[in-house]
Amino acid sequence: MSSGREIRLIEEDEGGWSAIDEDLGVASCGDTRKEALEMLDEAVALHTEVGEAVTDEDSDEVGVPDVPWFDDADETT
Repeated sequence: MSSGREIRLIEEDEGGWSAIDEDLGVASCGDTRKEALEMLDEAVALHTEVGEAVTDEDSDEVGVPDVPWFDDADETT
């Protein structure tokens, strides 16, 4: 059964294709129609993905340094 979603394919003047999911407002592009649609599928999946917030512990684990300018943000208000 169809979900009723509208997907537009546009052949670009410069070459390549754009694919747009009109309902979600998500777009992607590729060298071929097939590639543009595959990239759109991936973009839609990422757009609708439900994930978990990144914690300080997660950042520390992968080596992301603290950003000191955010520590002072509360002091300016």
